[in-house]
Amino acid sequence: MSQALTKSPKHCGNKHGLNICKLYKNLFLLFSTFGTTILSIILVVWLILRPTKPEFSLKEADIYQLNLFSSYLLNSSVQLTLLSKNPNQKVGIYYDELQVYAAYKGQQITVYTSLPPFYQGHEDSNILTASLVGIGLPVGPSFGYEMGRDQTAGRLVLNLKVIGRLRWKVGVWVSGKYRVNVDCLAVMAFGPSVPTGPLTTRQGTQCSTNV
Repeated sequence: MSQALTKSPKHCGNKHGLNICKLYKNLFLLFSTFGTTILSIILVVWLILRPTKPEFSLKEADIYQLNLFSSYLLNSSVQLTLLSKNPNQKVGIYYDELQVYAAYKGQQITVYTSLPPFYQGHEDSNILTASLVGIGLPVGPSFGYEMGRDQTAGRLVLNLKVIGRLRWKVGVWVSGKYRVNVDCLAVMAFGPSVPTGPLTTRQGTQCSTNV
């Protein structure tokens, strides 16, 4: 029957065992010091640079379809253009898993549309476009009533949202993934004569961003 070889304090009692234990201890201290130094450098760099969250603004939004074909089912079509900006001078941003959708009065009115991942350099800006659609999406019973009220008021307010994950890049170091949430408010003229054509806004309004 074989017996596992284990090291106990007795092995450190002789000269040979003492040298081995001392070697293990030195290696442990070496790797611990190296790891602590690297983590300290990363922390110091992170605190000095202190990444600022990205900025998003709404450039244009067009609603081509927003029709109830029964009391609780909706067809929708929205075209969206956003401007994304990295305000950091020394920090790049990797955008991963970005998805866009539209909401009205707290109800999602399009399915999720994925944007291709991309890297944004220091102080760079990117134009993002997306076609948002919904076919037979269920909505609440108050949806038609709310639409009628907005049409009477002559104004429709839409929330255009981006959710996903991003990573910060400082030199050759890349952080883990952080969740990002963007909410853009689109205000459009909406009267009795408007629904036959697209509802449009070109406000260039700033969106709220949380990371």
